Amino acid sequence: MEFAKWVLAPGKWAASRVSSFWDRYVYFVGVREENDSLRASLAEATQELVLLREKAAEAERLARILTIRPPAGWSRQGARVISHRLGPNASLETVLLDKGALDGLEVNTPVTGPDGVIGRILRLSPTAATVLLVTDPNSRIPVTSQKNRTQGIIKGEGANREMVVQYVALGAPLEEGELLVTSGLEEIFPKGLPVARVTEVGRKGPSLFQTVYAEPLFDARRLEEVALLAKSAQEDRVQAEPGHGGVSGQNEPTPDPISHSPSTKVVPPDPSGRAPGLEPPRPASAPGTARKKPPRSSP
Repeated sequence: MEFAKWVLAPGKWAASRVSSFWDRYVYFVGVREENDSLRASLAEATQELVLLREKAAEAERLARILTIRPPAGWSRQGARVISHRLGPNASLETVLLDKGALDGLEVNTPVTGPDGVIGRILRLSPTAATVLLVTDPNSRIPVTSQKNRTQGIIKGEGANREMVVQYVALGAPLEEGELLVTSGLEEIFPKGLPVARVTEVGRKGPSLFQTVYAEPLFDARRLEEVALLAKSAQEDRVQAEPGHGGVSGQNEPTPDPISHSPSTKVVPPDPSGRAPGLEPPRPASAPGTARKKPPRSSP
């Protein structure tokens, strides 16, 4: 018995070891497969979370665009920014939009954002539009300070630089931190749109104007969606009517009441040979008689 015990015991031990090893192998294979499945699910959930966060951010931006209420007589439509400055040596501060002439856009169409004016359309193609930003040195917009109603012209100075407000008279009230809004004098932007905020007011040299600096209300590098403003058709018809300041009403000729009057009489020719309607020539003044000069207006 003892011999059998010593002979069979190693076999049983080896069998149990092999069985245990196999069980552990099967278990680890199952755990690995489960880990691989969990990793795949985690990657899918992470990707879905990223997409949901992006959609949430886009919805928030679009909601801010929808908060832009166009002034009376103006309509609004949205557009996406598909490109910023074209090339590293771009000479203009511009962005490219995904809408163009086929969408009803025109040159000088105002472009705004949730915080204020962004620029105006500079060039058009059928399906795209180039926007000249207010920070470009070629951009000039008549503005008015919101609190003190001091007027000036705001000019861009390039990327990452403050804007300059020109032609602000000495002594005109203007405060740092005051908001500058469009005055509507150039008839491109509606009146009252925010443009910039005053950062510095002072005077340099013997100038007749104050030196005023302002910062834009948007970051051009973060532009993704914008709003486009356009005059409604009804507003265009009102401006085109005579008497409303339209072009057609300003240059219309006034009908001649004499030539169009049915009661106009034909004047027979004068026996003296003068043309009808002309006054007879005045007799020349005698020599030595001075003519009366018109009174000189006082300065």
